[in-house]
Amino acid sequence: MAIQIVMDSTGDSRHFFSPDDARELAKAERRFYELTDAGFTAAVRTGPGQVLQMRSFDPNAEETVFFPRLVGG
Repeated sequence: MAIQIVMDSTGDSRHFFSPDDARELAKAERRFYELTDAGFTAAVRTGPGQVLQMRSFDPNAEETVFFPRLVGG
């Protein structure tokens, strides 16, 4: 089971999906591009304390975290 974690001002929401289920995988891919098109940064954990920014959907990523764009003032 893979997970997409979306951070926002209220905390986070978690979206689990099975990479083996074509319908769930398509939904996760849609979510990835909707969020990144909206300005979220996507990152995948590559090791203890290490992350890699993702610019395209990786169906093999076990955990993808989406960070909102920072707003300055």
